[in-house]
Amino acid sequence: DLLMKLLKMGTRASLNQRLDVDTCTLLAAELGFEAVFTPIYSEDAMMKTDSEEDSALLPRPPIVTIMGHVDHGKTSLLDAIREARVAEGEAGGITQHIGAYKVAIEKGSIVFLDTPGHEAFTAMRARGAQVTDIVVLVVAADDGVMPQTVEAIDHARAAGVPIIVAVNKIDLPQAKPERVKQELSNYQLSPEEWGGKTIFVEVSAKKRMNIDKLLEMILLQAEILELKANPDRPAQCVVIEARLDPKKGPVATVLVQKGTLRVGSTFVSGLTSGKVRAMLDERGQRVNEAGPSTPVEVLGFSAPPHVGERVLAVNSEKEAREISERRKDLSREASMEKKRHISLEMLSAIATQGKIKVLNIVLKTDVQGSLQALKDSIEKIAHNEIRCRVIHSGVGGVNESDVSLAAASDAVIIGFNVRPEPAAEEIAKREGVEIKTYRIIYEVIQVIEKAMEGLLEPEEKEVALGRVEIREVFKTPQGKVGGCMVVKGKASRTAKVRILRDSKIIYEGSVASLRRFKDDVKEVEQGYDCGISFEGYQDFNKGDVVEVFVREKQARKLE
Repeated sequence: DLLMKLLKMGTRASLNQRLDVDTCTLLAAELGFEAVFTPIYSEDAMMKTDSEEDSALLPRPPIVTIMGHVDHGKTSLLDAIREARVAEGEAGGITQHIGAYKVAIEKGSIVFLDTPGHEAFTAMRARGAQVTDIVVLVVAADDGVMPQTVEAIDHARAAGVPIIVAVNKIDLPQAKPERVKQELSNYQLSPEEWGGKTIFVEVSAKKRMNIDKLLEMILLQAEILELKANPDRPAQCVVIEARLDPKKGPVATVLVQKGTLRVGSTFVSGLTSGKVRAMLDERGQRVNEAGPSTPVEVLGFSAPPHVGERVLAVNSEKEAREISERRKDLSREASMEKKRHISLEMLSAIATQGKIKVLNIVLKTDVQGSLQALKDSIEKIAHNEIRCRVIHSGVGGVNESDVSLAAASDAVIIGFNVRPEPAAEEIAKREGVEIKTYRIIYEVIQVIEKAMEGLLEPEEKEVALGRVEIREVFKTPQGKVGGCMVVKGKASRTAKVRILRDSKIIYEGSVASLRRFKDDVKEVEQGYDCGISFEGYQDFNKGDVVEVFVREKQARKLE
């Protein structure tokens, strides 16, 4: 019967086919029911399985990513931090590269992600993994602010992560740290001694100068952030690195964010499940458990996971299998639809859900003059409910970094007199990131204004469908039914109704049932009689008038 009903609705389906929400809703309505959806599996529900009361939260070490322009000393600074701790007698030393490591100083511990640069940082964000607590921005004192410095600032800001500036290479005769501070103040990164809020530390990675001071400043920033996690809940981790080891099989470095991961823990990761067979720290030593903000190399994956993928500990292997099977189903469904991020054309549809209030833009132009003119014009487009935010801008073609940032921030890329690089175009296609290119400034402004109109909350307007007179009142075992005549328009079972008596509203609500003779019907046209009962209301009388209406959402324009 259901298959025949679907066929009449224009949908061909097999007996074991999964139906989407819209089809289920329409099918239920055709059968006289209202569909109610209960999620079988929810990632969010899994993430909130345990109480996160303040009493259960304990301080955890900060997780730090080092960013900056090429050749400004990101890797050298990481090496300097690592060697400084080993020189001070850290037992065993770091013997292997696992993608992250923890250093301990007198006042606490810090975890460094051993993947300098904003590419890995943004790749993890694009997968929904917000790992970093603090970004250390490395700027060479002899070179100043460079294009990748600006990119790193924009990537950190888009993620909402605080920035500490490490002015590197201060041992060089041509070092000009004051110039670096001046240049960074143009990007709203002003040092505290100038009345700003950004911590600046002058260091030399090569000469190992002020490394301890930088570590102290990181812990000071972490103290302000009040970083805490519950160690007593099931572990939630993020994959930092993954590989297929010829001897060990699939191996991944995970960073524990909440809870405690233990040897023997069953987990799900992506579309697979597994069991922790062994865990190693950065010194190659076996550990039995790892708490919040601890990086460990984990053996026990059935296949190498993706970087940025979540690893969630579960209660049993049965539960892990069920979740991974459900994820596979969802993945198959998702693969039928092209992956989409925000596009200018999608904004109107998304706005009806009331979820978006900011239009994020990555802006690239051919020359600095065009960049400034466009940026100024875009920022002048204002409305009290929405705003347009240029999260990154620069001169030159659209590159891979631009696409990664747009994917992670649900942004649209707008190019003026530039083209995307082939590699960037390929990634954009894969990630579903929209790249729009224009040659006239007016066109750019026009399309952004139209997109912002799509962000406005639509207005709700009442649309009259019909007018009905109650001419008789009948009593049935189920309650009272109005014997009605549709005198104008139509009556609809799914519409809202308002009952009037002497032009005063006595009831507003929904139709419980609509019948013609003994048949349930969806609509009754003008000039026909029908029987109507009302949701939770029976105090209507002969002579009352029923207004039938719907509320529709209509798009608004920028004023």
